[in-house]
Amino acid sequence: MSDGRALNILVAGGSSPSGIAVARALRGAGHAVFTVGSDAARIEAAAAKAGSGVVPLACDLADPAAVRDLHAALTERAGRIDGVIHLVGGWRGAKGITDQSDEDWDFLERNAVTTLRNASRTFYDDLAASDAGRLAIVSSTAVASPTAAGASYAAAKAAAEAWTLAVADGFRRAQAGHKEEPVEQHSAAVVFVVKALVDAAMRAASPERKFPGFTDVEELAAAAVGLFRTPAAELNGRRLPLSR
Repeated sequence: MSDGRALNILVAGGSSPSGIAVARALRGAGHAVFTVGSDAARIEAAAAKAGSGVVPLACDLADPAAVRDLHAALTERAGRIDGVIHLVGGWRGAKGITDQSDEDWDFLERNAVTTLRNASRTFYDDLAASDAGRLAIVSSTAVASPTAAGASYAAAKAAAEAWTLAVADGFRRAQAGHKEEPVEQHSAAVVFVVKALVDAAMRAASPERKFPGFTDVEELAAAAVGLFRTPAAELNGRRLPLSR
């Protein structure tokens, strides 16, 4: 828990509406926010929407070497990173099992799993050393109730959840669960679970829709801020539902 201290937080997938909302909220809470996207022009425009002080960075998070370069640049610029909010994702679906395409799987695995693996491995030591280290991803209710049409999507999200919970186990073993020298848990990895996300632009484009069960990106943003105000012991390894 930060106890009001300003933290260095990386928002991966910062070009999306959820990335903009999360970056804006974290910056509003007084943190130093670095928002990352693969397209330089898009991430710069998104950071401008998120507000003054949000720093845009272009990086292909699916490229391990590029992520290592990103880590080195951030270390030189800001020091240790205290939080990674992973919002990289996307949706691909089909009619059933037999038409789940390899192209869709490659897209989902790259965005949901590979980018997470690269970011969490590279920044793991930072998060483990921080007194308020946090890793968070956004997963889906589809993991618990997958459909044939969404098989690839649910499988990729399930893999991302498993990886994140494994990171949580690493934090626990190194801190509160350490056999020889246990310390108070101060790092946490969590999974936010939503049915789907909705933002103001989507509501404006379809005013007749009610978006039942959807989570507004502003609610996700508030939950992200709350991670750094909640003790790690209450968070680590948890799946936190945000669906209504």
